[in-house]
Amino acid sequence: MMDQDKVNILLVDDQPAKLLAYEVILKELGENLVKASSGREALEFLLKNDVAIILVDVCMPELDGFELAAMIREHPRFQKTAMIFISAIQVSDIDRLRGYEMGAVDYVPVPVVPEVLRAKIKVFAELYRKTRQLERLNVELEDRVRARTAELEESHARLLESEQRRSLAIAAGKMGSWDWDWVNGDWMWDDGQYQILGIDPGSFELTPANIQALFHPDDVRELHEAWASFARGTKSYEAEFRIIRPTGEVRWCAGTAAASTDKGGRVIRVSGVTVDITERKQAEERQSLLAREVDHRAKNALALAQSIVRLTRGDNVKMYVRSVEGRINALARVHTVLSLSSWQGAEIRRLIEEELAPYSTGDQIALRGPEVQLEPATAQTVALALHELVTNSAKYGALSTLSGQLSVGWEEDQAGVLKIIWVETGGPPVEKPVSRGFGTRSVIASIESQLGGQAEFDWRPEGLVCCLSVPLPQRQFAADPVPLREIAVDGNGLRRAER
Repeated sequence: MMDQDKVNILLVDDQPAKLLAYEVILKELGENLVKASSGREALEFLLKNDVAIILVDVCMPELDGFELAAMIREHPRFQKTAMIFISAIQVSDIDRLRGYEMGAVDYVPVPVVPEVLRAKIKVFAELYRKTRQLERLNVELEDRVRARTAELEESHARLLESEQRRSLAIAAGKMGSWDWDWVNGDWMWDDGQYQILGIDPGSFELTPANIQALFHPDDVRELHEAWASFARGTKSYEAEFRIIRPTGEVRWCAGTAAASTDKGGRVIRVSGVTVDITERKQAEERQSLLAREVDHRAKNALALAQSIVRLTRGDNVKMYVRSVEGRINALARVHTVLSLSSWQGAEIRRLIEEELAPYSTGDQIALRGPEVQLEPATAQTVALALHELVTNSAKYGALSTLSGQLSVGWEEDQAGVLKIIWVETGGPPVEKPVSRGFGTRSVIASIESQLGGQAEFDWRPEGLVCCLSVPLPQRQFAADPVPLREIAVDGNGLRRAER
């Protein structure tokens, strides 16, 4: 039996030698590698198995890579399956664009660099595995809610059949009974009915108008339909409806009513039972919300990882792999921080401490700023920008030497913009770069393009000073922010007055 932790990686090429080469390159990943020598053979395997990644040659006889991709994307099961094209001929921008339009996540030219291919396949394999784990969790949660709902419905049925159980439910305030004399128009409610509707028995007059006023306006029509059905000869009626208590609280109820008739078949009395099912409805809503949230987070994680893989650059393969892994790890760290708050937000100090943890020895690093909770999307982008600053500092700046000092502070200005001040001193002498490096461009793109903020760099001889301005959607700081005495600097609008 296949190892459940492994994922299927489908290798499609009409040349056996290439298939063997791909198998050798990817073997150390420890995944299940499946080889197909034609598009038709690949389709046959896909229809019977789940596949995490498809590595396909563009130029194949009968059914080329583009045609195969189009057929795969038409199937609902494989609309999100990661596909990577490999070609030694069609490597123009137009060909790459066509590949991406067919749903490819990447386009690898020949000759293939083994380390790069392995790194890309590893990223998408892990994403696939995490997505499957989220899906299994979602199924488990749905099963639990379904089981709980079934239990409630079974309990409801037993309560209707057993007078003793009905009495216990009434005592618990979850169930009530009522009776209506169809001929005289008289009503009778028990204590449970009054409790469910939140009514004081001593001050409430049981009249059709008063009773109808308790129903949610959108459910009054259902009430009229119930009465009309009894007039037409219906013996029983069941419905779910909402009531509005005098306090304004809305509660969900399930009602069952049965009609009693005389010998001539005319209705003389209608009796019913009301059950408060608000908790069940809330559980169903929470489950629905959770399912949507899991789907949303999985899509966001995939989109961020794909952007990292596509946009990362490196002078050589090792630098590329190291950069991709560093950015993925930075994303994982912020996800851990967010998960601790149930994805309600991330505290900025915790984000900074997580990024600086490998370098936080002695008194080399100083942090100063008020408590602030960033929204998940803002936290992810800020964390990736901080990762680039930390990486550059560890390579070339203050964190590359024991004598270097780093101060990081943050505060909110009157316009509701979060200012993060990054100040390096005591490191190697700094010269302003002739052109912006990839790390600098990544910080600027993250802050300015994704958050609509601003990133300023001041390359001073004694060390880098960087100011990140991040607009906040709402006021997220404490009422009395901590002053930034330790990071007061001159120039470029970064001065902070002593307080």
